[in-house]
Amino acid sequence: QLQASGGGLVQAGGSLRLSCAVSGLTFGNSAIAWFRQAPGKEREGVACIVGDNDDTVYSDSVKGRFTISSVNAKNTVYLQMRSLEPKDTAVYYCASVSSIALPTMIPRDYDSWGQGTQVTVSS
Repeated sequence: QLQASGGGLVQAGGSLRLSCAVSGLTFGNSAIAWFRQAPGKEREGVACIVGDNDDTVYSDSVKGRFTISSVNAKNTVYLQMRSLEPKDTAVYYCASVSSIALPTMIPRDYDSWGQGTQVTVSS
């Protein structure tokens, strides 16, 4: 199970940190990713982290502004978002899949999803 939290309303240029509490999953051989979906748009991958080596990938739209990290002892994955822009406004979801070696940001690759948390960036 996954539980996302930390969304809210922030002004452009601000920061937010999203948290994804994970249960029933072994971090070492799993991928955990953040996706987002804006109204009228398809769900898109934002960032992914895999395994004990913490391999990460980011979408071009957030590279250099967002950082994904995991704290295995807390069973939590974070998405630190900086320099937020109005185009980042969306519902953010965390998702997981076990027994995977390489990062992926294709939604259909994931079999467990959190409930989503709203991020709104005002101009």
